[in-house]
Amino acid sequence: MRDLSHNLGVVQAVAPAVLTATNTSAAIDLFGFESAMVVVNTGAIAGAGNFTAKLQESNTTTSGDFTDVAAGDLIGTLPAVLLASSVAKQSYIGNKRYLRTVITLNSGTSIAASAVIIKGNARSRPVA
Repeated sequence: MRDLSHNLGVVQAVAPAVLTATNTSAAIDLFGFESAMVVVNTGAIAGAGNFTAKLQESNTTTSGDFTDVAAGDLIGTLPAVLLASSVAKQSYIGNKRYLRTVITLNSGTSIAASAVIIKGNARSRPVA
């Protein structure tokens, strides 16, 4: 039996922090993997903070080339509004090389949050 850690790639998109503005992660390279999933982890919300999360995709790392991932390339849904002290996940089955997360401040003050991209279906194993 193989352990799971050698079959997945894990990249921190958003380091755990108190976010007081919209946060757009750096481009995350999916080269060598056939699928991905975002996991958004939240903590406390202050000042009735209203935040949403989404995935964007691109074939380049140029910021202006990223677009929201089409619903047909996603499995599952992220909540309409991120809730305090919760975990949300969504799978990506599209074919673009790069992903990034966007956690958007819609109103309010802040949210403690982080996001991780888990890359799966590696073409070459074990994954470092």
